[in-house]
Amino acid sequence: MQDPTTQLSIAFSKAIVAAFGEEYAAIDPLIKPSGNPKFGDYQANVAMSLAKRVGDNPRNVAAKIVDAIDTGDWGEKLEIAGPGFINVHLKTDYLISQLAAVATDEHLGVDQASGGKVVVDYSGPNVAKEMHVGHLRSTVIGDAIARVLAFEGYNVIRQNHLGDWGTQFGMLIENLIDAGAGADTHISDLKTFYQDAKKRFDDEPEFKDRARKRVVALQGGDEKTLELWGKLIDESKRHFNHAYQLLGVLLTDDDIRAESFYNDKLPEVITALEDAGKLKESQGAKVVYPEGFKDEEGNPFPMIVCKSDGGFLYATTDLAALRYRMNDLKADRIVYVTDSRQSQHFAMVFQTVNQCHWRPDNVQLDHVAFGTVLGPDRKPFKTRSGDTVKLIDLMEEAVNRAAGVIAEKTSDLSEDDQKNVARVVGIGALKYADLSSDRIKDYVFDWDRMLALEGNTAPYLINAYVRIQSIFRKGEIDVATVDASKIQLGEDAEKTLALKLLQFGSAVQSVASSLEPHRLCTYLYELASGFHSFYEKCPVLKDGVEPDIKDSRLALSALVARTLKEGLNLLGIDVVDRM
Repeated sequence: MQDPTTQLSIAFSKAIVAAFGEEYAAIDPLIKPSGNPKFGDYQANVAMSLAKRVGDNPRNVAAKIVDAIDTGDWGEKLEIAGPGFINVHLKTDYLISQLAAVATDEHLGVDQASGGKVVVDYSGPNVAKEMHVGHLRSTVIGDAIARVLAFEGYNVIRQNHLGDWGTQFGMLIENLIDAGAGADTHISDLKTFYQDAKKRFDDEPEFKDRARKRVVALQGGDEKTLELWGKLIDESKRHFNHAYQLLGVLLTDDDIRAESFYNDKLPEVITALEDAGKLKESQGAKVVYPEGFKDEEGNPFPMIVCKSDGGFLYATTDLAALRYRMNDLKADRIVYVTDSRQSQHFAMVFQTVNQCHWRPDNVQLDHVAFGTVLGPDRKPFKTRSGDTVKLIDLMEEAVNRAAGVIAEKTSDLSEDDQKNVARVVGIGALKYADLSSDRIKDYVFDWDRMLALEGNTAPYLINAYVRIQSIFRKGEIDVATVDASKIQLGEDAEKTLALKLLQFGSAVQSVASSLEPHRLCTYLYELASGFHSFYEKCPVLKDGVEPDIKDSRLALSALVARTLKEGLNLLGIDVVDRM
C-alpha cells in the first residue's frame, strides 16, 4: 500500500524523466505535505535544484514537469507557485479510498518488509550493579526501534549484552561468601552490595588477596565459584526484570547474550585477525589499526584486542559478538544502541570488521548513539546528594507524580483505575520525554514538562485517545461498528486530518531507516493536534449533525484513535480509555 507521498514521488519522477531525460531519473522530487490546505495538500520543491542542472528558469522547469505528469486517479489540480514550487491538490475520492484501505489494513498502511533479520543490541546493564538513569535511554530507544522494525515485518532478534565477566567478580563473590548468602537469599540493594565489596577491596588487603584468587578460580572454571557467580547473575536478572516489567520493555531472559557467552570465541577472534594480516604488536599487546583513526600526533591509533598479560578487552568481545551475529544469527542488519561516548569505539570495531572482509555485502551495521540526560543545572542528572539516580526510583517517582496530576483532573475513577492510569501516564511520560528528543542530543530532565497535559508529551497524546473513547461512550456507539467507507471530507479540518492519517506509514518507515524514534513522536503529536482542531471545528454528536456526517466523523475519530494507540505502542507506551 502506498501513501500519497510515495505515489506522488513516483509520478513526479516519471514526469521528470519524460520532460528532461533518463539522466535525471535519480532526482528526488522532494515531495512534502504542504501543511496548509489553502496551498494544496502536498508540494514538490524539485524545480529549483533541477533548474541549475538543465540551465532553465525554475518556473519553466516546473511547467514542463506539470505538463508531463500523469495525475491518474489522484490529482485534482497542480499549481505553480512562487519561484517554482508545485502545489498538489488531491482528489477527495482518492483520499477517501486510501483512508478506507488503511482502516481495513492490520498494519494501518505500513508497508511490510519482504524479509530480513535484524539484531538490536540494547540495554546492557552490568551484573551486580543497579540499573540507573543512564540505562534509561539505551533501553527505551532500543525497545522502540525493535518494535518498529518488527511491526514492519522484519525478523527482530533482541540482544541484551549483560556485563557479567571481569576481575570485579572476584571481590563480588568473596563479599557474597562473607555475607553468608544461601541459595534462597536475595540481594535487596545491588548498588549497596557492589559499593560494600569495592570498599572492602580498597581497604582490606586480606580481602583483596582473596578476591584476586577468586578471579583466577572463576576463569579456571572452579565449580563452586561458578555457582556463586551464577547466583549473582540470577539476582541481577531479578532486579533487571522488575525494572523491565515496570518500564514495559520487551526484553526477556531469552534475549540475554552476556559477555561470558563469547569467552570461548575470543581466541578465535585473535586467530582470525592474524589470518587477515591485521594483527600487530605494540608494547607487548596485540592490536589492530583501523584505517582512518589517528592519535593527537597524527600516528595510526591502535585498538587493543589482547593485553600483554593475555587478557582480552571490550573490543575483543564486541568483535566476537559481531562475528556471531553475522555468521551464526545470519543478521542482515545489526543495530547497537549505546551512548555517544562509545561512537569512536564502535566506528573502530566496524572498520576492523570491514578491513578484515568479515562483513558480507548485505549486512548493514548501525551505531545508534544518544546523548546524556541532564539535570536542571545542565549537568548529568544526579540525586541531590550527587549519587546516580536509580532507574527503579525514577520510575516510581514518575508514577507517584502522575497520580497527583490524575487526582487533580478527575474524581470519577475507582482507586484501582486511578493507580493504573497513574502507572500508564507516569511511565509513558518518562519514556516519551526521552524518545521525543532528538536522540543524539542531550536533554534536560523536567518533571513538569513531561507530565504536562498540553504540548508534545505522552499525557497529551493519551488524553487525545481518551477524548475519542469518551465520544463513543457518550454516543453509546460500539467503535467496532464504524465504517471507514462512509468517510466524507467536506471541511478543511477533515481533509487535513485525513492527510495526516495517511502519513503514518511514512512516519514509521522514517524511524525504521533513520533509527530516530522522535520522528514518530512528532507525527503522533501532529496527529493529536490535528484531531483536537477537527473536534473543535467539526461537531460529531451535536444535535443537528446529519447522520451521514456523524458516521463520517465517527469513522475518522476511530481511525485516529487506532493510529494513536498503535503509534504509542510502537514507542512502548500504553493507553487508557478513561483519565
